[in-house]
Amino acid sequence: MRTLISTAFISLDGVVEAPGGEPGYRNSGWTFKDIQFVPEAFEIKGREQQEATAMLMGRVSYEAFSPVWPDMEEFAQYKTMPKYVVSTTLTEDKLVSDWGETTILRSLDEVADLKKTEGGPIIVHGSASLNHGLSDAGLIDRYHLLVYPLLLGAGKRLFSTTDKDTQKLKLVEHEVYANGLQKQVFDVVR
Repeated sequence: MRTLISTAFISLDGVVEAPGGEPGYRNSGWTFKDIQFVPEAFEIKGREQQEATAMLMGRVSYEAFSPVWPDMEEFAQYKTMPKYVVSTTLTEDKLVSDWGETTILRSLDEVADLKKTEGGPIIVHGSASLNHGLSDAGLIDRYHLLVYPLLLGAGKRLFSTTDKDTQKLKLVEHEVYANGLQKQVFDVVR
């Protein structure tokens, strides 16, 4: 069984919307505003590229990342990695040609089937709505969170608000940095 890892830049109040400056959100680009850059806080991002063997995302994140990430040196290892987009509306003709193999999955059942295949970890970037569904379906195995010391109020949140039984998490790695960022890595307890 492959490990499904959700990775996110997240505010203290759970917002994950537009951390890199995506248009349309009031606090867009919040990861770069008023927070001193501390390189060691981002070590986990390089490690994710080394350890992941596939990337999973929703349609909205795919449409935001695919025009930009293929040419970014910071994400070079993702270029050749197999990618999976969960969408009921995305069509093959809308896939970019310069970002490696990309497969459209039409349901969370197909994600569950993907997890049963041979291979290493699958990393989920962005994709707030997809994260809600994955969490509610019990498909996320681990969270990699870089928690920013910010309260953003409104915005898309990482965690589902579905009324469900308590989900326990086990803290397996953590660190606090001089700029107030916190790295928190949690395994989902089954």
